[in-house]
Amino acid sequence: MISVLIVDDQPLIRQAVTAIIEPQGDITVVGQASDGAEAVALAQQLCPDVVLMDIRMPGVDGIEATERICESPALQATRVLILTTFEEEDYVVAALRAGASGFLGKGSEPDEIVRAISAVHAGDSLLSPAATRSLIRRSVFSQGDQAAVALIPSPQLETLTERESEVLLMVARGLTNQQIADALFISPHTAKTHVNRIMAKVHAHDRAQLVILAYESGLLKPGE
Repeated sequence: MISVLIVDDQPLIRQAVTAIIEPQGDITVVGQASDGAEAVALAQQLCPDVVLMDIRMPGVDGIEATERICESPALQATRVLILTTFEEEDYVVAALRAGASGFLGKGSEPDEIVRAISAVHAGDSLLSPAATRSLIRRSVFSQGDQAAVALIPSPQLETLTERESEVLLMVARGLTNQQIADALFISPHTAKTHVNRIMAKVHAHDRAQLVILAYESGLLKPGE
């Protein structure tokens, strides 16, 4: 059973999402919060598997709440799924940096919401890595001017083995574990192990943060 905490300052949104989730046999809503501060408090109390988080809320917003949840040692197994609109790309990237596992449009179909919750709970990013990469290109690299971007050096990358660096580049390019396995002639389990070790070494919460790291460090450039 996947436990979900719904966070939104609009009661109708919370009720609508609850009505979508409750009929599912393997997903249950364990709580609702109307702002970020309440979300953090309830997350600490309930330890949900997934937090469906709005961004724009009074007081503590969704980005700050996401960061607090993802940094909490007691909530390492909790995943945050951002509820937003596609026009808010800057907010989405900030949320991914804070530790969110992906984002979901408020206009999504009910079955998309259910699939997204299940995917995030399973440890995947909400979007395909390729779609996440496209979003980050538009947000991190302003108006396509790569020269204007100050790349962030990452000493953590130096801790990676040659094979791990190769796998990181594949993740950033949008390959799934199965595709990585096929390309390197290894098993999907071994590919997943490499990805998990990379995330541990660079202190990434999930694959979405690996994509951001690859771009910000200059390992991968837009268009590659």
